[in-house]
Amino acid sequence: MAGTKALLMLENFIDGKFLPCNSYIDSYDPSTGEVYCKVPNSGEEEIQAAVEAARKAFPGWSSQSPQERSRVLHQVADVLEQSLEELAQAESKDQGKTLALARTMDIPRSVQNFRFFASSILHHTSECTQMDHLGCLHYTVQTPVGIAGLISPWNLPLYLLTWKIAPAIAVGNTVIAKPSEMTSVTAWMLCKLLDKAGVPPGVVNIVFGTGPRVGEALVSHPEVPLISFTGSQSTATRITQLSAPHCKKLSLELGGKNPAIIFEDANLEECIPTTVRSSFANQGEICLCTSRIFVQKSIYSEFLKRFVEATRKWKVGIPSDPLASMGALISKAHLEKVRNYIKKALAEGAHIQCGEGVDKLSLPARNQAGYFMLPTVITDIKDESCCMKEEIFGPVTCVVPFDSEEEVIRRANDVKYGLAATVWSSNVGRIHRVAKKLQSGLVWTNCWLIRELNLPFGGMKSSGIGREGVKDSYDFFTEIKTITVKY
Repeated sequence: MAGTKALLMLENFIDGKFLPCNSYIDSYDPSTGEVYCKVPNSGEEEIQAAVEAARKAFPGWSSQSPQERSRVLHQVADVLEQSLEELAQAESKDQGKTLALARTMDIPRSVQNFRFFASSILHHTSECTQMDHLGCLHYTVQTPVGIAGLISPWNLPLYLLTWKIAPAIAVGNTVIAKPSEMTSVTAWMLCKLLDKAGVPPGVVNIVFGTGPRVGEALVSHPEVPLISFTGSQSTATRITQLSAPHCKKLSLELGGKNPAIIFEDANLEECIPTTVRSSFANQGEICLCTSRIFVQKSIYSEFLKRFVEATRKWKVGIPSDPLASMGALISKAHLEKVRNYIKKALAEGAHIQCGEGVDKLSLPARNQAGYFMLPTVITDIKDESCCMKEEIFGPVTCVVPFDSEEEVIRRANDVKYGLAATVWSSNVGRIHRVAKKLQSGLVWTNCWLIRELNLPFGGMKSSGIGREGVKDSYDFFTEIKTITVKY
């Protein structure tokens, strides 16, 4: 067809080389609904080739000093930073997020991931103790596990892929990574940058494709002793089943149904804009987003009025629009899933205060088939509703009133997830009491999404297994050994 652009064709990256695949799958531009990229539909053959490359590279890479590996990781960070604008443009187009968010969060954080672990491995210390009465000295050493299987999601594609690759190779492992087939472009671009930065062939291998084909082949391979996964609980269940016969180490970072608890003494000038952002950033497609907002009754009406007004000011637009606060959702299927939750809420008697079905969405003609929806606020909804229990993973949040501290803690904890929570109050004693009782791996008070990478990240209950951060990632990607010397 005249004027049609050539599709972007991705290739697998194995043993430092780009290799074509026998078949490909379509990848869509979320802002237009059009196919713009072809992603390898890999399987067992490609995983086996990657395993052989990673196995071959492991002895040399694992025997390098921490100083040498640190130097290489810093070089990766440098070339990523030099390509920040190109990567941000690609991430925005591939995922649907605003270009502004990709520029200020996704790509800078990807750079930071490599710099952070490049530095942290130089400061690791081991344990040592003596038993003088027996004449024994005990000490520990930590050695890389071997080949790490890394499976990353579509919501923060490069950000979360590098959060896994950086610590894995920093401590001496080689890796096989499988990005989401819906957002593979920046992972493919990363391969070129790894080569440019001097990462030896076979240290990082990236194989593209679907979960049932390439993901299952990776998880079930007997020579891949470790799997780090970020994604859905249903996929994590399958990973657990496939890996169990091989006793693999697992880190599973799953979903959330995150509450915000807003007490009557909250500073609404800070609370409202932050809670709008925590509800709708990245189209609500962040596992840490707020989807249940509990507001103390005495300020409920005021909060709701101001929150809805602030939400309506969030502009939904094409990702390149500098004024857009939100872009497009990841896929047509996901958009329909999110809309179905709103339909269920309405069927249960809930009310839509703003957003889907209430306000008008204006888009350019070329983007009418894109996967856009307005940020949506639901009220008058029961705690038993699926919208209050299940992870929607879209720009939808529910606002409900509460009376007492004890009541809201019970209601906030009454879901199967336990990833993150936010508490808004000026009472320091209340902040500490509530934070301690919430069943969440992370609790932010009077703020949201302020991360300290030295500290553990992860969830409770169905939100996952394991933690990530300096010590936790180091421990996960290594095996610890106790050595006793009698002197």
